[in-house]
Amino acid sequence: MTKLSQESATSIGRIGLAGFFISLGIVFGDIGTSPLYVMKAIIHTGETLNENYILGALSCIIWTLTLQTTIKYVLIALRADNNGEGGILALYALLRKHKRKWIYILAIIGASTLLADGIITPAITVTTAIEGLEGVNPDLPVIPVAIGIITIIFFVQQFGTEHIGRSFGTFMFLWFLMLGVLGVWGITSYPQVFKAFNPYHAIWLLSESPYWFLILGAVFLCTTGAEALYSDLGHCGRGNITVSWIFVKAMLILNYLGQGAWILTHLDQAVGDGNPFYAIVPHGMLWFSIIMATGAAIVASQALISGSFSILSEAMNLRFWPRMRIKHPTNIKGQLFIPTINLFMYIGVVLTVFLFQDSSHMEAAYGLAITITMLMTTLLLGFYLRMHGTPRWLVILFLGAYGIIEGIFLAANLSKFVAGGWFTILIGGALCFIMFVWVTALKIRRRHLSTKRLSDYYKIISDIKADETIPKYASNLIYVNHAHSEGNVDDKILYSIINKQPKRADHYWLFNLEFVDTPDTLEYSFTPLVKGTLFNINIRIGFRIEPRVSLYLRQIVEDLVAAGEMELTSTYPSLRKNGIPGDFRFIIIRHIYYPEDSRDRKQNLLMVLFSIIRKIGIDEPSSLGLDTSVVVVERVPLIINNRGKQTKRITRIDPHREVNP
Repeated sequence: MTKLSQESATSIGRIGLAGFFISLGIVFGDIGTSPLYVMKAIIHTGETLNENYILGALSCIIWTLTLQTTIKYVLIALRADNNGEGGILALYALLRKHKRKWIYILAIIGASTLLADGIITPAITVTTAIEGLEGVNPDLPVIPVAIGIITIIFFVQQFGTEHIGRSFGTFMFLWFLMLGVLGVWGITSYPQVFKAFNPYHAIWLLSESPYWFLILGAVFLCTTGAEALYSDLGHCGRGNITVSWIFVKAMLILNYLGQGAWILTHLDQAVGDGNPFYAIVPHGMLWFSIIMATGAAIVASQALISGSFSILSEAMNLRFWPRMRIKHPTNIKGQLFIPTINLFMYIGVVLTVFLFQDSSHMEAAYGLAITITMLMTTLLLGFYLRMHGTPRWLVILFLGAYGIIEGIFLAANLSKFVAGGWFTILIGGALCFIMFVWVTALKIRRRHLSTKRLSDYYKIISDIKADETIPKYASNLIYVNHAHSEGNVDDKILYSIINKQPKRADHYWLFNLEFVDTPDTLEYSFTPLVKGTLFNINIRIGFRIEPRVSLYLRQIVEDLVAAGEMELTSTYPSLRKNGIPGDFRFIIIRHIYYPEDSRDRKQNLLMVLFSIIRKIGIDEPSSLGLDTSVVVVERVPLIINNRGKQTKRITRIDPHREVNP
């Protein structure tokens, strides 16, 4: 999925042909490949194939797409934007200052299960597409070909997808057009399938069939890509997604009806004839349809992979995930590449293919995780609607209706837990556990952070600057201050300047980084605390922006020098004579937690896990985008004021005293 720059996103925000094609290429890859496996899953639920069953299943698909995708996501969720951005983390960022603290749990559960869906989607879409080769030659090796394509998809991530991304929209338009044409071709053999638009058939099936749980589990696969509509709001705009969805939904329904018509005219061979999607393809078009399906699977996989990078980038700034190295393979602002995550996802997708072997088995693992994501989004949307003045009774109606719908789908998908649902829940659960530990441990660290009033130390800092008996440590000494209360400073910063090898400098800078709830904010304020000596910089960074403090410092200094607010020429005579600017040095205070300082076993366990989890990320200087050649990391204990256990005091003895044997 090619992430567009903010400028490009603005230019396509207006509804138009360009926005239509871009939306098709970015938003609908996942939901657009669902016809490859939904009807195949439906005919293998164990229910006897007959007209009532197929019409009921088709009716369930039509009304699921209508209620879940059209009404909830297109008409409601797309309006819940955070300065134009969408997705469950953007929604959480919008709510976290206005609602109860515990709603972060909903956000991390939803984000974790959405990431788990990013593992299973490439596996099932690529494998299902390649399985069409069995119609050409049953002996063709599906698994090796699928693994080869998956390997290429993940390998090219490091180079970016700027150029191939431009063709995604045109390709997906042709894909959806092909779906519609094939559907119309299939419908001609059994036009009665249009009866499926009557919701009576869905109600009858769910009330009469003993397999309704399995049926709903299969039907839900038709809407698994709906969350992508919301997540990609910022890249395409609500108007473009809405208009594109009208076309996409029409093509999807036509294809489902065409597959249903084929099943109803081939009841005897449907169960054992492989995939109804390829069955409605004229034999002369089979190779073409396999190529198109593979291309659509690649687009869907690309969308989920890039989407996973974006989600984790947001999670890092929201302090849900340890910071990792992020690369920008192209000049497109929002296109990210996270090497560690790319490797883990690749291993997960390959493991999925080898574990389940074919798409029929993967269907059991698919859907359960994304159902949980949708349920979490529903709950957060309820908070959003209430926050924006929606009448309480309407909010209750919304939560009740979609709570029941998604609760039923969740129960239905739980019925597939043993058959494969455990796999995505295992992945989602592991990711959720990491996020929970990370968030909780950071709260513990903040709770034990000791601060002091900075104004009480203005004079001594000025005296240190003037004391030429102290060797100069740097011309400009910069500390990252983690004490976010105004006027306060981490007392370990004061200890570093005053007590731990007193550090004389011409200028002392305190950098305060605030990660805000808006997506693209990047701004700073400058406050001189002691004229010509001590300065405070507050930087506000949006949750979609990667922090690059060294770059920001250079830009800030340029602004201050240009405005005449700062003179940064070195004070060393030889350098000053030649107009050489003074040097800069960063000092990072790293607080180390010692479990022996606390009797709280739960807290100790969380902090031990925290220290393990942080190893998958990068160190703080790298995470802040600092030039590591001018960074010093000082490790200090995270002192806990109320220690739970008393340490035995050592006793002094007389060295000449006779010691009893």
